[in-house]
Amino acid sequence: MKKVVYLLVIAGLTVNYPLFSQDTLRISQSELLENVASNNYQIKIADQQVSMARADYRQSNALYLPSLSVSHTAMSTTNPLMAFGAKLNQEILTPADFDPAQLNDPSRTQNYATEVLVLQPLFNLDGVYERQAAKIQQDAIQLQADRTREAMELEVGKAYMQLQLAYEAAEVLERARVTSQEGVKLITDYYEEGLIQKSDLLAVQVRATEVENQLRYAKTNIRNASEYIGFLMGKGAEGTIYKPTERAPISIEQVDYPQLLSSFRKDIVAMEKSVTGYEKMLRSSRMKFLPTINAFGSYQLYDEQLLGMSASGYLVGAKLSWNLFDGYKSVGKMSKAKAETDKARMENEQYKLQQQMELNKTNRQLADAERKVQLTRLALDQSAEAYRIRKDRFEEGLEKTTDLLMAETQMFQKELEFRQAIFEYNFTKEYLEFLTR
Repeated sequence: MKKVVYLLVIAGLTVNYPLFSQDTLRISQSELLENVASNNYQIKIADQQVSMARADYRQSNALYLPSLSVSHTAMSTTNPLMAFGAKLNQEILTPADFDPAQLNDPSRTQNYATEVLVLQPLFNLDGVYERQAAKIQQDAIQLQADRTREAMELEVGKAYMQLQLAYEAAEVLERARVTSQEGVKLITDYYEEGLIQKSDLLAVQVRATEVENQLRYAKTNIRNASEYIGFLMGKGAEGTIYKPTERAPISIEQVDYPQLLSSFRKDIVAMEKSVTGYEKMLRSSRMKFLPTINAFGSYQLYDEQLLGMSASGYLVGAKLSWNLFDGYKSVGKMSKAKAETDKARMENEQYKLQQQMELNKTNRQLADAERKVQLTRLALDQSAEAYRIRKDRFEEGLEKTTDLLMAETQMFQKELEFRQAIFEYNFTKEYLEFLTR
């Protein structure tokens, strides 16, 4: 790992940010990360998705645990069969109830039944694979949530660097404004002494106006960057202006990154798990062609009075069910599950190819960004020297006003380009770290 340090030669680059001093809230990158981790809505949404997946998996506990229900039924009937059965359940039948006239035309009979029902799954292979798929899905969504946090860390780093860059641009333009104002004053004195033409004075005034306008846009960029930082922290448009406590680095650090995509990256692992989950669902659809066995048991209480318990009985048993033909419904579901599994495999391979391509591209961008930093640094030195020479010659009456203005404009423009190049390099490096994490 090599460290390449660039030292700027223009005065004022290491001074503190002078803008919004009374209306700003200073914030460090670590503080921003902490606030985003706690309050960012995208992270909260990802956490809720994990909770939803965990709840889906908990539902699959029904595959092994019994279900218990209690019901109370009130009934009044003159139906012969129902009336006879109600008296039989209540254990109140008498010889008179067997009279044909009474059997065929019973009087109104009331029956109150309380039932406790227990159902216990015993053999459901399709449910076993569905449960496994739900667990895999939960793990995959957890990995995706973790990757979301990593993505937000990258976004926080980018937003913080953008805020630093916005302040730096405003600082450069602030110094350009001071220089342009001094130039206007100097040229005005020369004009009043009859040493230069009015066109030279107008050119300097136009340049001062342009710088003032650029500075206004730079301050707007600070507000935009501050508002985005507030958004990342889950805050509304409160009008708060943030100021970074750390200055942006004026050096770049060369780091070698892997050229191949890591198979342990959280989103890659999540995609692999997703494929496995679809495979489990495919096996579950195949298991639906096998029989299922479930046990059941119930305990009943009967009485002719509400909530009475004069008679009772129980029922226990087991049920084997085998759906031999359901109009191709199960076949259709199995075909769909197979297609979904094949689709998931293809999407997984496509995603890995896409991410490898992104990694290759970003590695090339990092090399280009490094070269851009070197070239803009050289251009900055050259433009600063050219401005110094032209300024000395102008003060001696050997240089035109327009040439001096052009040199001054170029110097400040190259400084802005150099700072932008540093930002691009550092963000590309952060993005590469994210891609290879």
